[in-house]
Amino acid sequence: MQKLVLFLLLFASICKAQVTIEAVPKSIEDFRTDHLFDIDNFGNLYFSKSDNTLYKQTKDTTITYTNFQLGKITSVNSFNPLKLNLFYADFNTVIILDNRLAEIFKIDFNVLEPYRNVSFVTTGYDNTLWLFNQDFQFLELYDYKTNKTRIKTVPVQSKVLDLDSDYNYVYLLTENYLYLYNYFGSLITKYPNLGYDSLTFGESNLLLKKENELYIMRKNSDTILPLKLDDLLINQFFVTNETLYIYTDGKLRQFQLKTR
Repeated sequence: MQKLVLFLLLFASICKAQVTIEAVPKSIEDFRTDHLFDIDNFGNLYFSKSDNTLYKQTKDTTITYTNFQLGKITSVNSFNPLKLNLFYADFNTVIILDNRLAEIFKIDFNVLEPYRNVSFVTTGYDNTLWLFNQDFQFLELYDYKTNKTRIKTVPVQSKVLDLDSDYNYVYLLTENYLYLYNYFGSLITKYPNLGYDSLTFGESNLLLKKENELYIMRKNSDTILPLKLDDLLINQFFVTNETLYIYTDGKLRQFQLKTR
């Protein structure tokens, strides 16, 4: 009986070790832009060109938003397409747009008290944003309607590389660690950074980039696995549901993520 139990445990560990995630090609299309910021759950594209205009391209139409006073857009987060957040790092300012790209709120951290020097922004729940406070080196959940901080995390000790979230979780990538927080700002766990330089998060999948390779961690898993891809230069990458997007050299490729 003891031998049977040992055999089953060994078999289960071998099966777990053999699990791989494969990216199966779905489509490829010509698409040229200066910077592709994000792709939402509906497949809408958010990008900019040399004039610093934000374009939202749907299947049927393309609409735009321009703010010449704020200049170059640093990031766009479309997790909630009804409340897009545009971050202009040079002016320490966030603009909230609706799904028609109409401006509904402006947050100028230069004139608000207390002053915040913000380096990364991503979506929170309700009327909140997750901000990385560059001066104090912590994440804060900021309510832009009340100008109040709801939550502050413990400061981190190394340079921040990337930040992404949904309503329930926040992933913070630093030079030393990958941190996972819940929506209360409590640290769930952290992983050593083994050379990852950027990340993207979409509901059930966290993707990490290391040099020109992608790695994936499934929801409710603590294992980071290499993602099987043909040799492909990766400029930008996004994930929504089970679809991986890779943009490079004027081509936008879609892949279906499958467990083998």
